[in-house]
Formats: sequence, C-alpha cells, structure tokens
Amino acid sequence: MERIILRAHKKLGEILVESSFITKEQLDEALSEAKKEGKRLGEVLVEKGLISPETLATVLSFQLKVPVVNLRQVKIDPEAIRLIPEDIARKYKVLPISVEGDTLKVAMEDPHNLEALDALEMITKKKIKPALPLYGKIEEFIESTYRISWKLGEEVEEKEEEKKTEPPKMEPESIQSSPVVRAVEMIIAQAIKDRASDIHIIPTKDELKILYRIDGILHEVVKLPLGVHNALISRIKVMAGMNIAEKRRPQDGQFSMRVDSRDVNFRVATIETNHGEMMVLRVLDKSISVLDISELGFQPGALKAYEEVLRSPYGMILVSGPTGSGKTTTLYASLNKLVGKGKNIMTIEDPVEYQFEGVNQIQVNRQAGITFSTGLRAIMRLDPDIILVGEIRDAETADIAVQAALTGHLVLTSIHASDSASAIIRLIDLGVEPFLATSAVICSLSQRLVRKVCPYCKTLTKVGPDEAMAYKKEMGEERDEFYVGRGCNFCSQTGFAGRIGVFEVMVINEKIRSLILKGASSSEIKDAAVKDGMITMRRDGMMKARDGITTPKEVLRNVFIVG
Repeated sequence: MERIILRAHKKLGEILVESSFITKEQLDEALSEAKKEGKRLGEVLVEKGLISPETLATVLSFQLKVPVVNLRQVKIDPEAIRLIPEDIARKYKVLPISVEGDTLKVAMEDPHNLEALDALEMITKKKIKPALPLYGKIEEFIESTYRISWKLGEEVEEKEEEKKTEPPKMEPESIQSSPVVRAVEMIIAQAIKDRASDIHIIPTKDELKILYRIDGILHEVVKLPLGVHNALISRIKVMAGMNIAEKRRPQDGQFSMRVDSRDVNFRVATIETNHGEMMVLRVLDKSISVLDISELGFQPGALKAYEEVLRSPYGMILVSGPTGSGKTTTLYASLNKLVGKGKNIMTIEDPVEYQFEGVNQIQVNRQAGITFSTGLRAIMRLDPDIILVGEIRDAETADIAVQAALTGHLVLTSIHASDSASAIIRLIDLGVEPFLATSAVICSLSQRLVRKVCPYCKTLTKVGPDEAMAYKKEMGEERDEFYVGRGCNFCSQTGFAGRIGVFEVMVINEKIRSLILKGASSSEIKDAAVKDGMITMRRDGMMKARDGITTPKEVLRNVFIVG
C-alpha cells in the first residue's frame, strides 16, 4: 500500500514538475515533509503555497481520471442530500451532488478512499461516482448545503403521523413532543449558520412560512403545513416564558440557547393576524465580537475625524439612521475604543445586546420603573465619565442627555433621523433649545448598511442607465461597468455576502452652530457641512461601488435621499 501511495505521489510530482508548476527541488522538499508529517503530497504543496487548490484538483483529475466539479456553480440535487446523513458527510468529507438512476455523484477530496466509498455504497445502496472539488472546501459546502428544508419536512411528517395515531393532548404536554422540539432546534440552528438577524414565522391561508432576514433582506427558507403552526408557536412561547393560552394580545419574551457551542440570546414577539399568530425572533449572537471602528466601513478622512471626536472629554455624539442601519454596532465599536482608560463608563439600553468588560450596563425595565429617562437620571448620580444612551425617544430623555453632555460627560446616543443634519433638527423638535443643542452636540453621524458583492462570483458587468446616471451625478464621472455578483453556492445565489456601512460624519463647527441658531433647515446645514469636506452617505456608497465593494443599485436601494 505504501509503495502505491509513493508511486502516486511521484506521478503527481512529475506532472507538476513537467508542467512547470514547481521545481524538482520543491518537489523533493515537499515529498520529504509529506512523509515526515503523514500528509498527502498535494496537501503539503497547497499548504506551502506552491500550487493553488484549483491547480491540484485539475492535475489530480488528469492523473486519477476522475472528473472535477465546480462547487461555486454546481446545482445540488436535494434527493442526493437525502441519501447521505450530515454526520456521514462530515466524517468522510463528501458532498452529494446528484442522482442518476442507480449512481450517486459525490464530491470528495480523496476519491481513492476505499473506506469512504464502501461506507457510502452501503448507506445509499447506490454506485458512487466520485468527483474532485474545485473552488472551495467540502466542509464549507456541507455547512451551507445541509439546510433545514428537507429535514423539517421529515419532522413535520412525523408530527402529522402522531396526530393521526394518538389522541389529542392538552397543552403544554403536546408541545413537548419531540418532532416539534427538533423542528424548533433546526430552525434556530440554521438561522445561526446563515447569519440571520431575525426569524419570521408567518401563517398564511394555506401554509406556514419560515423566513430569515439575512444581510437586511428576508429570504423564505421553508413552507410547512398549517397543522404544525400552533405547536411550533407554543413551543417557542414556553422557551421564552410567554403565556401559551393568550393568542389575541401581543406578547414578548426572551430566552437563551446554546447552538454549536455558542451562547445565543433570542428576543421573541408575537401578534395575532387574520391567519393566526405571527412570531418574530431577533437573534443576538453573543459569540460575535464587537467590531473595531476601522472595520465598519468609514472612509479614511471620516474615520480620522470621528476618532478625534471620540477623544473629546465631554459633549454629545449623535448616531442616526432607520431601524436596522447598524447604529448599535457603531455605538458599541465606539464604546470599545473608550474602554480601559480609567473612566467610569455606564450605559442604559433596551435591551443590553452585548456585554462589555469594564462597562456598567443597565437594561430598561418598565415594570420596575427603569426607562431611558429614569435610568439616565440614576446614572448621573453615579459619577460617570462616559454615558451611552441606547436611544433618545422622548423629550425628557433628550433634555437629561443634553444636560449630561453640558456638565462634563461624553454622551453617545442614537436617534431616528434620515441624515446627520436632520438628527440635530430632530433633537430640537423634541424640545431641546437650539442654543443648548449647539453647545452639547459635537458630532452627528448618520449611516446605512449596504450589501457587499460576493468575492467568489463578482464580475465586471454593465449596469442599467439609472445606476450609471446616479453614479455620474454623485461622482462627476461617467462609468457604466461595475463589479456585480452573478450568484454562486457561496452566497446562496444572491450575489452578495455580508454588509458594510456607508456613513456621513458631520463635526459641529462654528459655522454649523451659527446656522442652527438661526433656525436653518437641515438641507442648508448639510450643504454647509459638504462645503467643509463632509462626505455624504450617497457619495460614500458610490465610492464603495467604484471600488467593487458594493453596487450602485444597492446604494440607491438603501440611501434614499429626497431632492
């Protein structure tokens, strides 16, 4: 067996040397390392950066007479996935691709692994046709391929069979039935895998829909029979400490769960619709670390200006934008920059989404009488240096926060407004006197989130006239070709992977203060800031489109500016 392996190594090495991929000296060194560490030659060559995984797969395909499969673009047959359980796929590092009669095509990194081939044939009762993977690792695709859609179908079928064979049980015993418990676990586990921020459970006239919000967009994951709706909702209500008998009134609750060795919090809300109770779970993954400010997406000049503002000993920093625009992420990243500098940092939040070492965090609890305003009053008596107010929603909170900023504290807070200039006008609309607002606010930052083009399938593409015109208007140059994601298995055929912020940072100077005191409109204040060098959100987005990070269409979709 050893002679066969060495002969195969030599043949692979000879092909690589003859094709000028590596030198004879590099081959000898890699062979020696492979023998010493018990690794395959190809594995060592890739680890040392001498050849790419794609080159290795292509050469092995030629050597072993095994076809290759492009993991980015191949369409995976759900029937093939059903034949091989996920634990077996992980054990042998194989990915089922398609079924053709009595033959099952699988991608595997070692197509000569006889143990794996025999085990797969025994499990599937099919002939196994191996293929070498191109453009990606098998493990990554196992993660994204083994989704809940078909597994949930099996659980639901089991639940429906139980309903036929067993007499109906009273709640809450019936909701403890294992199929429903497993179905809820699957929905949650897949949401974590897919980086979902929210899980929507929505009954319609004929079916129950499960949707995930990923990168700000809702994606339908699976449709289930309406018969499982009540059991599914009741199971989650029990987990969240909610009243399972109350269906007419809106409810909210929360629970924690350990998913794949990660602690995850969930906020749950329900309301009755015309087809039954709708439920939304907000996913708060505590294992996700707080980003550094430099990772949020600021342009270099804006980042420098914002970091200088954070060094101020007192004053108010406003972060504005609609729900889901990343305000909390920016506030936490800012706070992270200030931790550990001999300061008493306190927060009042609704809810406390992530916990910081060295920060005293208070959660809003209306039943106990702790609101943003009462919590902020209490904080002011506790000798704080830096205060984070989760959101300014009313006149009382606005007034106390401004007073805190004027009496020697650095206050970071969020407010709902369309842009950085409107945020200050919004503060004044809440009852803060203009002269107090101009004295307290030292910076107003506004932001949106745009999806990033998938790096695996990005292609230079000609865009439509509306996008080209919007780019020209903002950037002053003509361009109609931008990087756009075609869609691949890495990005679930969406063309996007992850999100990044687009920002405008308005540092309050004497000119802007004068305009605010004169009662100027938000557009006049914004124009003055732009003349002083502020980059608007729309321009920031188009700069990112120019650099291939996002697309003009994505910027237009998220950064809606009137006028």
